[in-house]
Amino acid sequence: MGGTSALQIALGLSLWMHNFKGGLKVLLLSLVILIYTMILWFRDIIREGTFEGVHTNAVQEGLRLGMILFITSEVLFFFSFFWTYFSAALAPTIEIGGIFPPKGIHVFNATEVPLLNTLILLLSGASVTWAHHSIIAGSRKQAIYGLIVTVTLGIFFTLCQALEYLEACFTLSDGIYGSAFFLLTGFHGFHVLVGTAFLLVCFFRQWIYHFTSEHHFGFNFASVYWHFVDVVWIGLYLFVYIWGGR
Repeated sequence: MGGTSALQIALGLSLWMHNFKGGLKVLLLSLVILIYTMILWFRDIIREGTFEGVHTNAVQEGLRLGMILFITSEVLFFFSFFWTYFSAALAPTIEIGGIFPPKGIHVFNATEVPLLNTLILLLSGASVTWAHHSIIAGSRKQAIYGLIVTVTLGIFFTLCQALEYLEACFTLSDGIYGSAFFLLTGFHGFHVLVGTAFLLVCFFRQWIYHFTSEHHFGFNFASVYWHFVDVVWIGLYLFVYIWGGR
């Protein structure tokens, strides 16, 4: 169900963006099925690890390997978009005037909202580390405070990026720069949303005493994912906003 709904999301998104009748319905229905599948899946994992005690050493190694492979696939995912961006930036074609960014594209000022978003994510990386060390130390309240700060910063980042999109002077269809910019920042923004939801679940689990200093696999994975999102944004800020906005 998860794999099929993910495929249908891609199909529905393509149909909707090309104004096909029923495209939005396909997209929304696929999203509902995927979210429902994820909720049931996560419920089972939480129940198995927290209440049934079936997360043996072998199972834990499998979970670690799964997370490593997942992060590796995410690295390759963003690598493909950075490859596209650098290919266009380092060897601009005659169709875009031989310059990059193309003439007529008014890029964002790297010292304004992008810098604010960078500070937000760096602070969120510090706060999620604070929460992690608090769980290890057995300080439940400190972990809760750290998670509240991290989730709040994640939401604030998303709002700032939405504001940036509203003020953009170019769109996804404005040539290679528009496509590369919105694919990179848009997919990163989606990962921030997923990471925020991931940490929000960890907050509720910490609230109801699911995590202990010895067993907090769910939080470990959420923390690693969030740090990955931070690293990707630093690359985006340095190469897209500063170097690419020169």
